[in-house]
Amino acid sequence: MIPPLKPGAKLLKVDGPIIETERLILRPWRSEDIAANTAMLSDPGTARYITPDGVAITTEIGGWRNAAVISGHWALHGFGMFAVEEKSSRRYIGRVGPWCPPGWPGFEVGWGIDREWRGKGYAVEAARASIDWVFASFEIDEIIHCIEASNEPSRSVARRLGARRDGEVDLSGKANERWVTARATWKS
Repeated sequence: MIPPLKPGAKLLKVDGPIIETERLILRPWRSEDIAANTAMLSDPGTARYITPDGVAITTEIGGWRNAAVISGHWALHGFGMFAVEEKSSRRYIGRVGPWCPPGWPGFEVGWGIDREWRGKGYAVEAARASIDWVFASFEIDEIIHCIEASNEPSRSVARRLGARRDGEVDLSGKANERWVTARATWKS
C-alpha cells in the first residue's frame, strides 16, 4: 500500500497520449489495471503467447512485475503498450501498442486481449489505432508483429491489418513468425 503524500509532495506521473476509437480507449496504465492484467495472464492459453516464458502469471507480485515492465517502457522510452479500456463498460480488456525493448527484433505493435473480450474485433481496432499513432509519431517505414505459428487468432489479426508474413524471429528461444505492416501500404 502506498502511504498518503505530504502536502506539496509530487510523484512522477507518466502522462502518455489517450487514443479513442469507436469502442475503445487506449490510455496510460493505472494501478487499478494490475489486477485485471494479472487475471488475463493467469489464463494459460493467453500466457502461452504473451508472457516472456509462456507461463501463466498467477501471483499478485508476478502481475505487478508484468504491469511495471509494460508501464515502465513508457517512462523509459516515452512510448509503450497502451492499457485498453472498453468505453461502454470502462473495464480494462487488454494491452495493445508499440513495444521495442533492448534486443527486440524490430519496432513492434503487439496485442493481448483478455479471453472474455475476444471475438469482438477489439484487437484489430486497437492495433489499427496504435499503428496510426506510431506512423504519425515516428519516422519509421515498417512495424513488425511477432506471432507464434500456432497462434491463429493473432495471425488473423495481422492479416486483417494488411500485414504480410516476412520470415521468422527468435524471441527468448522461441521461433516466431515475423509479420510486417509497411507505411507504404498502410491504410488505417
